[in-house]
Amino acid sequence: MELDIRQIMDRLPHRYPMLLVDRVLEMVPGKRVVAIKNVSMNEPFFTGHFPHHPVMPGVLIIEALAQAAALFSFEDDSEVNPSDKKIAYYLVGVDGARFRRPVVPGDQLRLEVSADRISRSICKYTAQATVDGQVAAEAKLMCAIRVLES
Repeated sequence: MELDIRQIMDRLPHRYPMLLVDRVLEMVPGKRVVAIKNVSMNEPFFTGHFPHHPVMPGVLIIEALAQAAALFSFEDDSEVNPSDKKIAYYLVGVDGARFRRPVVPGDQLRLEVSADRISRSICKYTAQATVDGQVAAEAKLMCAIRVLES
């Protein structure tokens, strides 16, 4: 299954400048996703990170991977959806994060995330971001699903 930006926005609550997934190339609900983040010089963080040598912050690469994970984790569960305003989907753990190469304007970040465990309250993933076939970042992610109080 593929998703365009409108379909991604239907599934995620994030909006500019924090929406970090542009397209889904492949998705197997509950199992894995392959998504794309096109990195542009127009990204607001490049103004200060760094003006003389723009590099995408590693924490935002991890956030992009977590957003990609949210897209496929609940696709087949009509009761839980990260875009539901009564549900919060939080990144609560990052283990073994490694940053192998800088991500710079003009790069296309390929986000590959597979589920290690998905439940109604905690989800665990193995995630990797690549640019031109080279690993840019990798980590084990943990996300929590919480029902928000009214």
